[in-house]
Amino acid sequence: MSSELAEPTELLGLTQDEVTGFLTSLDEKPYRARQLYDAVYRRRITSFEAMTDLPKTLRRILFDNAVVTRTKIESEFLSSDGTRRFLLKLPDASEAESVFMPEERRDTICISSQVGCPLACTFCMTGVLGLKRNMTAGEIVSQVILVLNRVYGEGVEVPHRTNIVMMGMGEPLLNYDQVIKAVRLFVDQKGLAIAPRGVTLSTAGIVPRIYDLGREEIRPRLAISLTASTDELRNNLFPINRKYPLAELMEACRQYPLGERERLTFEYVMLDRVNDSDQQARELVRLLSGIRAKVNLIPHNPAPELPYAASPIERILAFQKILTERGLPSFIRRPRGQDISAACGQLAARHQANA
Repeated sequence: MSSELAEPTELLGLTQDEVTGFLTSLDEKPYRARQLYDAVYRRRITSFEAMTDLPKTLRRILFDNAVVTRTKIESEFLSSDGTRRFLLKLPDASEAESVFMPEERRDTICISSQVGCPLACTFCMTGVLGLKRNMTAGEIVSQVILVLNRVYGEGVEVPHRTNIVMMGMGEPLLNYDQVIKAVRLFVDQKGLAIAPRGVTLSTAGIVPRIYDLGREEIRPRLAISLTASTDELRNNLFPINRKYPLAELMEACRQYPLGERERLTFEYVMLDRVNDSDQQARELVRLLSGIRAKVNLIPHNPAPELPYAASPIERILAFQKILTERGLPSFIRRPRGQDISAACGQLAARHQANA
């Protein structure tokens, strides 16, 4: 009578304590867990063969009982501005996307937290997909490991600071426990060692979870995808606003704990003749009054499936001027990766560069 073989344990997504527990179950010494954790997270080694500081016998045991990650890079697309979009295949054949944006002194990796998204925001391609499932902490972390390894090579030290932005597919606060576990793994100084200020989470405004996030000992920087200054307009752009209207969202933002020089970021996608008037700029200033805030003005990234156009740059500059004159810091975000469908709001697990 045959019995089914146990599924190999996936190491990415495990904390150091969990790695210790796994190796203890294999009758290995605890110090081997520290070596294994270091290899997987700090050195980003994905094959047991390459973990040469571990004895061959242990590597054979690990080969039989574990895998570092089951996430694979299925396709890679390179933009004329240096941005790279990665289409990832997850263990169940689901697909998600990550985006790598190089800059002179830092790299930014935009990662996903769900396969698809349930929020159906009307200006975002990911919402067209609907929600397929949540991603695990290991799948969330694997995006950073695989992208850095593809860009720099496995085990090679990254020459720049790495910033992580949870602004890819999905609403992070609707996958709260796995996202928080991933954040803790990102900032663990014995592992990936990313500075907490280098991790940003963007939410459409899941109010109860914003309060939960504020109580976390280790938490990312918070960005609010806002894009409207009245409930009437935001209800049309963000269906979730009917559940958590602006008054509740702003109160949660006012109570959110900030560091000494930290500001909440509000993302405002500029939609031609929808939300870009002078009056709407003044409304935005009033809405954010009393909040230590900054605003990122994001030119809309169009797609054939979406009914909006980007505001002209002259209109964006006029909108920004009103915010600045009233003491609200604002910045115009330069679109990255539009030609490979990698820009904000364009992620939809596309198999072509500009489908």
